[in-house]
Amino acid sequence: METTTVEKKMKRSKIKEAKIQAIKEAAKIGPGIAYLNDVPTSPRKMRLVADLIRGVDAFKALSILKFESKHPASKLEKLLLSAMANWKTNHPDVDLDKAGLYVKEIFVDGGRILKRLRPAPQGRAHRVRKRSNHVTLVVDRMPEAEARVSNKKTKTAETSAAE
Repeated sequence: METTTVEKKMKRSKIKEAKIQAIKEAAKIGPGIAYLNDVPTSPRKMRLVADLIRGVDAFKALSILKFESKHPASKLEKLLLSAMANWKTNHPDVDLDKAGLYVKEIFVDGGRILKRLRPAPQGRAHRVRKRSNHVTLVVDRMPEAEARVSNKKTKTAETSAAE
């Protein structure tokens, strides 16, 4: 009786080990993900900047963020660089310039709200809600079909410019 339970435990541990290995292998070929937590900016303001770079080529998104005047842009620029570096560690054999990375997903969730009191007339107090947010950014290679279409557009633009 004891041998069967020991054998079952051995089998379960091998299965578990195989699952963990499969997850690690999937992460190596998957996208680059970066998280930014507890940013002391309201989620609404951060979403305005995040909407600018959603679905855009990674290097173009970097230039958009670099010249954006809103203050969350600098934090998103660092986050995008971090996501690209994470993608590079998962794919060491691929050059970043030739990879064709784009911002696959970016979403902003509300974070902790710090509640503060501000003096008001006649001895009262108004509550001030200092909002924060969490940002998740996913960078991945552009799908083959879209990459081919974008290459054709650039080639036709070059030929028309040459004429």
